Amino acid sequence: MSPKNKKKLERIRTKLDKLDNKLLALIKYRTSLVKEVLKLKEFKKEIVDQKRINFILNKIKRKSKKLKIDPRITNRIWKNMIWSYIDYERRNFKKK
Repeated sequence: MSPKNKKKLERIRTKLDKLDNKLLALIKYRTSLVKEVLKLKEFKKEIVDQKRINFILNKIKRKSKKLKIDPRITNRIWKNMIWSYIDYERRNFKKK
């Protein structure tokens, strides 16, 4: 890689690092919302709502196409996020 391209790569990586920090802040906020939702659930079986999951994934697919983002990327990200939060809810569910 040329020195010029190495410099460009470093600048891009710095931007990616800053973006990652913003994403972490959003994930922290999303987690706080999931905690609120979890408090409302009375039974562990309420944690997985397949209808809601399908609705979210379809909505993300439509928005991704509209924004010209590869929907395979966003689908994978959202599926992982959804199932990670389902795991979180299962681990933190407390019977009332």
